[in-house]
Amino acid sequence: MSDNDGKKTLGLRGGGPRSGNVKQSFSHGRTKNVVVETKRKRVVVPKPGASKSTSDGSASAAVAAAGSKRPAGISDAEMERRLKALQAAKAREGEEAAQREAEEKARAEERERMRAEKEAKEREQREAEERARQKAEDEERKAREAAEAAKQAAAGPVETPAARQPSGGPKPSQAAPRKVDREREDRGRRKGDDSERRSGKLTLNQALGGEGGRQKSMAAMKRKQERARQKAMGGSQPREKVVREVKLPEAITVAELANRMTEKVGDVVKALMNNGIMATQNQTIDQDTAELIIEEFGHKVTRVSDADVEDVIKEVEDNPEDLKPRPPVITIMGHVDHGKTSLLDAIRDANVTSGEAGGITQHIGAYQVTTKDGAVLSFLDTPGHAAFTSMRSRGAQVTDIVVLVVAADDAVMPQTIEAINHAKAAKVPMIVAINKIDKPDANPTKVRTDLLQHEVIVEEMSGDVQDVEVSAISGQGLPELLEAIALQAEILELKANPDRAAQGAVIEAQLDVGRGPVATVLVQNGTLRQGDIFVVGEQYGKVRALINDKGERVKEAGPSVPVEVLGLNGTPEAGDVLNVTETEAQAREIAEYRANVAKEKRAAAGAATTLEQLMKKAKDDENVSELPVLVKADVQGSAEAIVQALEKVGNDEVRVRVLHSGVGAITETDIGLAEASGCPVIGFNVRANASARNTANQKGVEIRYYSVIYDLVDDVKAAASGLLSAEIKETFIGYAEIKDVFKVSNVGKVAGCLVTEGVARRSAGVRLLRDNVVIHEGTLKTLKRFKDEVSEVQSGQECGMAFENYEDIRQGDVIEIFEREEVERALD
Repeated sequence: MSDNDGKKTLGLRGGGPRSGNVKQSFSHGRTKNVVVETKRKRVVVPKPGASKSTSDGSASAAVAAAGSKRPAGISDAEMERRLKALQAAKAREGEEAAQREAEEKARAEERERMRAEKEAKEREQREAEERARQKAEDEERKAREAAEAAKQAAAGPVETPAARQPSGGPKPSQAAPRKVDREREDRGRRKGDDSERRSGKLTLNQALGGEGGRQKSMAAMKRKQERARQKAMGGSQPREKVVREVKLPEAITVAELANRMTEKVGDVVKALMNNGIMATQNQTIDQDTAELIIEEFGHKVTRVSDADVEDVIKEVEDNPEDLKPRPPVITIMGHVDHGKTSLLDAIRDANVTSGEAGGITQHIGAYQVTTKDGAVLSFLDTPGHAAFTSMRSRGAQVTDIVVLVVAADDAVMPQTIEAINHAKAAKVPMIVAINKIDKPDANPTKVRTDLLQHEVIVEEMSGDVQDVEVSAISGQGLPELLEAIALQAEILELKANPDRAAQGAVIEAQLDVGRGPVATVLVQNGTLRQGDIFVVGEQYGKVRALINDKGERVKEAGPSVPVEVLGLNGTPEAGDVLNVTETEAQAREIAEYRANVAKEKRAAAGAATTLEQLMKKAKDDENVSELPVLVKADVQGSAEAIVQALEKVGNDEVRVRVLHSGVGAITETDIGLAEASGCPVIGFNVRANASARNTANQKGVEIRYYSVIYDLVDDVKAAASGLLSAEIKETFIGYAEIKDVFKVSNVGKVAGCLVTEGVARRSAGVRLLRDNVVIHEGTLKTLKRFKDEVSEVQSGQECGMAFENYEDIRQGDVIEIFEREEVERALD
């Protein structure tokens, strides 16, 4: 035999034992071999179990049994490895086969179980139907027997066979008719039974013609059996009526009255009709009528006033064991342009001031910061301008620690003194941060000395107020400031109960076009969760979404956590308190009561009730010239600050009267009110929509847009006093809509625009509008038509625009193109 003979040659080339199939077995000496055919070569290996050495896993014995017949180049170790691989493959095949068999068996058992359950269910259903049918047949048979008995009793006594048949034997002439009558009766009875038996079946004519009565359902028969069983056991006792204590306000709807009594609305409406009152479930009835209905239903009445609806949100004292540590709330306060927001940016590693018009903060910002030590701090950033007194007051009222920022090169200023007074009024500890310490003309000693005049004694002056020298630009002193805040918070031992209904303060509120009314809320106690029903000031709602200071959606917010709340039915006032209620009806009642009280207060404040008041008001109106204005702002806090600032403008001869203030874009309704009153419309960081612009142009109503509050106040003050200097007048020359945004190397983001109105000029100023709210104001970096730089683009043409130092542009934004010019103005 040669080594090339396939039946006696051992050799494997690639693929391993798993890629081969057993082709045949043959005897070679005393050892039984197996031919394994791989994809490349047929291999002869000893069959497992052929010898004791192979079955025990001794591959070396199998190699020895192969002898010198295997081809050269295959060592004993390689042969042993291949045999082990073959055995492992067969073992795996056996395990897989066993596993498949077990799974198949489990599936078969599951099918058998499901089939058995189905058969048992069908059997029970058939038995129930059979019992019901048997019972119905028994009842029909009894009824038929009773009818036959009554029929026989009415016909007279039945003759017995003995009476019918005399002793002498039956007469053929009499027996035959009686037999025929009995057969006819039996035949008629059988025919009647057959018709009765078929009467319960549904025929085609009955189905199409609607004949046949409605059959009782299985549930009705079961209820009947249950009533019969209870009657047999002694009868069911009537339920005792539950007498409820119904709280009755001064006015209530019929549906709410039925809900409080736990009675059906139809029964309450019926009782009202019986008393001669025709009312639907949505109509309101007075307290006396409702009391009559409640007593008629057997309940007790507790009269309450409208103010009692707020009892559901009374303060609840928390147990000391329920209180847990909470992060401190730190308010940054100080004079305008002393670096408050820049200091907070350095702590947050953010950049907020770049987004503020004029570089000054005009909103309250709420942020959470986690220090390197893991401590969580909640910061409130308040405006420093003189017009934002109410905002600073709110910031001091909801805070635990006040950080007073004073510029080292500017010392104590008017708003610094006001912030000190707010902190003292709120009775909260203060930390002085002397900012801009890196400037050459910085003089921190002068700051400490000036603070002595206002009874603020820092530690360096042997006082108890901590002071830290910091720099928002270089970051100097920031770790010491955070350490001072952490030390002060540790001394205060701030705690709150997170496991109760949430209570918080509205820091800021605005009307967002895409999201509706949005309120920035600082949770003070409890945990505010998504889905909670709440009341805040004169508004109520259900928490639709919670968004933290990073713009992320969260499911809940605990104590000292600032979040944006979506789901209000209107825009609340900044400073309102948010309380979570149990039901929406409670929240609605409280909000309606507060709205009515506020309406009555406004009416009482503006009404002249006596003759002297009427005479004095007429005299004042005659001597004082008024400048009416209508104010619309982007957020509630800004609108409030503008109104308060404008009310201070004027003297005995002239004054400013704010007809209406609100948040959101300028609408056609605002233009109509302004036209009727003959006043201008002031828009602060908002714009008029297209219909409002057209209406204003037609009716000649002036719309003034501002983005910095002191420009607005100074403009109104100059107009009211008659000291009108040269006015920077803006002329809108065009509008363009962004159709797409492209990224261009060495240029940045370029907006592909379509000029919808007017003309776009390279030299003109531009504003970026998103949902009629100003996002950015600046100049154009480039204005291109195809590949050429052009000076202007006419309406209806496409062009490319890039903003100077700004790239947050999106598809659908509107670009407002305007030109400024100086014109002389005079007061009529």
